[in-house]
Amino acid sequence: MHNTLILIALVAYTGLLFLISHFSSRKADSRSFFQGDKKSPWPVVAYGMLGASVSGVTFISVPGNVMHTNFYYMPLVIGFLAGYIIISTVLLPLYYKMNLVSIYGYLEERLGKKSYATGAVFFMISRVLGATVRVFLIVLVLYTLVPAHLNVPFLAVALLFMLIIFLYTYKGGVKTIVWTDCMQTTFTLLAVILTVTAICSQMGWSFSGMTSAVLKSDYSQWFNKDIGSSTHYIKQFLSGMFLTIATVGLDQGMMQKNLSCSTLKNAQKNMFSTSVILVIANFMFVWLGAVLVLFVQSSGISIADSDSLFGIVANEYLGTTVALFFVVGLISSSFPSAAGALTALTTSFCIDFLKLDKKSYTDKKKKKIRQTVHLAYSVLFVVMIMIFHVSKSQAVIDLVYKMASYTYGPLLGLFFFGILTKRNVRDKAVPFVAVAAPVLCWALESFSKAVFNFGFGFTLLIVNGIFTFIGMYLFSKKAT
Repeated sequence: MHNTLILIALVAYTGLLFLISHFSSRKADSRSFFQGDKKSPWPVVAYGMLGASVSGVTFISVPGNVMHTNFYYMPLVIGFLAGYIIISTVLLPLYYKMNLVSIYGYLEERLGKKSYATGAVFFMISRVLGATVRVFLIVLVLYTLVPAHLNVPFLAVALLFMLIIFLYTYKGGVKTIVWTDCMQTTFTLLAVILTVTAICSQMGWSFSGMTSAVLKSDYSQWFNKDIGSSTHYIKQFLSGMFLTIATVGLDQGMMQKNLSCSTLKNAQKNMFSTSVILVIANFMFVWLGAVLVLFVQSSGISIADSDSLFGIVANEYLGTTVALFFVVGLISSSFPSAAGALTALTTSFCIDFLKLDKKSYTDKKKKKIRQTVHLAYSVLFVVMIMIFHVSKSQAVIDLVYKMASYTYGPLLGLFFFGILTKRNVRDKAVPFVAVAAPVLCWALESFSKAVFNFGFGFTLLIVNGIFTFIGMYLFSKKAT
């Protein structure tokens, strides 16, 4: 009965998605798909971007990590805020000034065609690897909800998940996503609020009682002062700042929604609002983590894996309503990431490689090409999901996460070199530099762990960007 109700809720939720998609994508053309007709309301984009920023993995992992790392995640989140400020004041004005559809068009004008192609390729690798492994983990959760006696194959669940995302995005693209993201953000936050409320009820806590219990616990500590630790608060802050610049400011998927705002001023309002909302939402997730840990300790519940903390408590101890909202919240935090990645990859391939915006094709032909690319990426997602499933190896998933994180470093170096210097780079050397930098980072990280027991954590992204910057500098000369 429990799983049946959840499946009914998911069907209803999917129906609501398609309803929003239908109304938002009417009269949509290629400009609507790529740029939302430049008419997206900035408050809608700002609120919806929270859903795009909080993936399904974050939904599960951030609360669970509190078991081992307290609130050490929060300096990273404050770094996010600093990163958003830099994006708003440096990158957005640049993108709007150049009237870009694909943000990697900046690299072509400033550095050259090889640099442009390198940036676009690294984005695609990052997005395909990062998005597909996230979708795989969510499909795994959904697969467990299917009654065993039905003998539904894993492939069928993967196909259905990607079919839903394909169908609600293939027509409207960004024009649809900015609205569906809002709905998904709402359900994600509702899942957190309902879970905390249910635990407070079972523990007999008032709001002040809950606050006191969390603050008195060791889990509310924000700052890890162990300089050798990867969660040291300065490392976390710097990592959060540069992670945001790389994965938001230099990511076609995230920037595409901002560039759908009518003016730079509205896009900046959206970005500042998003940053504040993101800090509040992430604090809600770590607070939820502390509440969950205190609940399982009080109830004598054994949790072997921190990632299963939220799911076990929500599904087994807090009643059907919370279980329903947990699953819907999990899906809500997953759809924006997958849908945004699919739309952004389609946009990047059509604009950066097919040059569709510069072709004199009819809109009907452009639409057909764009939808074919959209379908091809959807199929690629399914293929990657099945590869992860067949391998059945956590090591493979960990490797994919590592590779995806490495690929943002060269993007950081490319853009910063273009913005901070006026030097002319030898364009043909850029692809080699962009490949060498992550390899050097891997070697450096392995050496530092083996010899000094020193973990870079997310700051390896900064080192990666610096290596790329230095490499480009070595293959450049003063502008004449």
